[in-house]
Amino acid sequence: MLMRKKLVPLGFVLPAFAGLGLFLVYPLVASVWLSFHRIHVVNLTQPPVWVGLDNWRVLLEDENVVRAAKNTLWLVVVMVPARIVGALLTALLLNQAKRGRSVYRTLFYVPALAPPVAATIAFVLLLKPGTGPVNTILTKLGVADAPLWFNDPLWSKPSLVLLALWGIGDLMVIFIAALLDVPSEQHEAAALDGANTWQRFRFVTLPHLSPVLQFAAITGVIGILQYFTQAAVASSVASGTVTGGGGIANTFGYPNGSTFTYSLYLYVAGFGPRGLLGYASVLAVVLFTVSFGATLLLLRRFRTFVS
Repeated sequence: MLMRKKLVPLGFVLPAFAGLGLFLVYPLVASVWLSFHRIHVVNLTQPPVWVGLDNWRVLLEDENVVRAAKNTLWLVVVMVPARIVGALLTALLLNQAKRGRSVYRTLFYVPALAPPVAATIAFVLLLKPGTGPVNTILTKLGVADAPLWFNDPLWSKPSLVLLALWGIGDLMVIFIAALLDVPSEQHEAAALDGANTWQRFRFVTLPHLSPVLQFAAITGVIGILQYFTQAAVASSVASGTVTGGGGIANTFGYPNGSTFTYSLYLYVAGFGPRGLLGYASVLAVVLFTVSFGATLLLLRRFRTFVS
């Protein structure tokens, strides 16, 4: 009977452990194993060849890794805070709305439902120099030198940030729910003590939002470290060249490699013309390590930041 009581809870959690083992542990172990082998994606019939640390040495000498890492780091530093601040400000404004609150919430949330590929294509066409409606309106408003957006290396990454801000509806809904859980009594008590609007937000609202802010920061950093679809589609559409055979386009990273993210390079290294799965596995292991380290750092430090 005692053994049966122990086995019943184990039976409930077994599917979760099986999923973790099949979709997380096994791919991770396989990637580490492949990182010490040479295997070409074009000819998978040949057995992997042990090369030791050769793939890791290539990583230290690969200039493309440095360029892709810099682009990804820029997006992490700029895009993640921009999405959090934008979603929080939008939630605060909608929370104060007296009329039409549900309508505004729907309007802000709808862009988040758009498929990433379709949303990116539409956004690139909206910002297309010369014929795009955005630059047309700017020209009529007297802006002589309108930005080239995705066609300019200086504006390509900021354009991706604008695309991310356009789809902050998913994060906005979470912040709205968190704001509704902030006790109104604490705001009233702070107001009676003479606290102004900023002080009530800083010392009453923000501490209650700490778990949501932590969640948004962690998921945002992990998501941007794996940033792939929007960068790949935007570079292809902006350059006017469709994706080539095998899902690889020569214009990935357009213009001038400014949108060439780390995940994009990982994909090209593994499934591009070279098709080096062993080296791509090295890149994948590094990406997992950085993501895991960033998660631990945020878990340990974020509460101190908001306290």
